[in-house]
Amino acid sequence: MIFHAYHGCYDGERENGQRFEIDVEMSYDTRPAALSDRLKDTIDVRQVYENVRKIVEQDRFYLIETISQQIANNLLDHFPIESVRIRLRKPFAPLGGLANGTEIEITRYRHSAEQ
Repeated sequence: MIFHAYHGCYDGERENGQRFEIDVEMSYDTRPAALSDRLKDTIDVRQVYENVRKIVEQDRFYLIETISQQIANNLLDHFPIESVRIRLRKPFAPLGGLANGTEIEITRYRHSAEQ
């Protein structure tokens, strides 16, 4: 997923915004959907996208760690998943020199969603 959003520690990031790239990997039992071939028996990824979009575009955070945790918490709260892995990239993060941005990856589990 790719969004233009206004997160960061510096005024320019919060005023002008920048690109955020987010990968979401969810672990859950896909057998019911595989057997029925019906959308109602699986997780509708359009709903996942919409939940992530709302967090990234409507809220404002200083740290990518916080954005990642908010996304993980939301998905664990709203979908029947056992775990979720979030990779969040700021490809144009202001690092003070040439760099390929910054990235964080977290994994959270249903039994320990508050980690």
